[in-house]
Amino acid sequence: MENRGHEVQQKSARPKHAQGGGRLEWIDVARGIGIIAVVAGHVWTKGPFRDALYSFHMPLFFLLSGMLSRPQPPGRFALRQLSSQMRPYAAFLALLIVADQIIEPMKGQRPIFNQWPQDLLPILLGGSWLRGPYTIFWFVPCLMVSRILFNALLSRWPDPLDRRWLITIIPAIVCAYAVGEMTKTSVLGLLTVPMAFVLLWVGAAWQLVQWERWMWLPLGGIGLAGLSGLLPTLNMKAADYGLPIFSLASAVATSVLIFRISVHLAPYGGWLAAVGRASLVIMYLHVAVIHYLSPHLDEPWLLLNALLLPTGIYYLLRATPAARRLFL
Repeated sequence: MENRGHEVQQKSARPKHAQGGGRLEWIDVARGIGIIAVVAGHVWTKGPFRDALYSFHMPLFFLLSGMLSRPQPPGRFALRQLSSQMRPYAAFLALLIVADQIIEPMKGQRPIFNQWPQDLLPILLGGSWLRGPYTIFWFVPCLMVSRILFNALLSRWPDPLDRRWLITIIPAIVCAYAVGEMTKTSVLGLLTVPMAFVLLWVGAAWQLVQWERWMWLPLGGIGLAGLSGLLPTLNMKAADYGLPIFSLASAVATSVLIFRISVHLAPYGGWLAAVGRASLVIMYLHVAVIHYLSPHLDEPWLLLNALLLPTGIYYLLRATPAARRLFL
């Protein structure tokens, strides 16, 4: 993936990667910034700071995935995605369910899932049936299905700026807003797939755009409209995309500027890159850390623990071959 990204960077004016390594360090830095925003948004659950984070933090990950997308054989790509994404999904979900069965009784409370085997159905349905420490588990199935669908079309139309993409993008946008108005019920987070598909395309198209310095001003103004609360914020899990088009445009603008800033931080942002490399494990585990520690810690300490504990677990998993195959 990194080598393909390097090729595209040389063909277009995308941010340059850090010298001296094969990884695109700015991508890890951008992921680090994004996952910190996600975790902080779950620590501070109301107020203008939370709304500012929700205005861009989940779109950032879909956009970044779109920027890294390259056409691959659809069948092989779909099978690889199902294997590589759903195995860790099931492993982390099972781990947290077992942990909840132990931790909640120690606190004198019932586990979230406490009626067996009836609770197997909501666990399998995922998405909006998963709450508490499992609430973020909608993201990975949504991203996976979106990527499979996007790659299927990208393999046919490899140029995201090809006008034929409008045949699918416009209906996907309409569908995203329509289904969000009709229901908030989401099996495996798939309610969000239409908008995630659109964001993947925006990311893929944006990485072909020549960056110019004058773009800082309009993108900054559009992004600030979301960050300041002038525009309604987003809740992608519930398919709530704020003010149609405008709130998503603000999310895109903020994310693009974060990508540009990440390029400049890459030579100095070693710790941010380290957090970025652990971002998926942090995504899976941070809500559980917050859920169990929130009665005992103030928000800044919650944020620190929700970042450091999963990051440490990531590097432990990576160092253990069997655990790496199962969880990573």
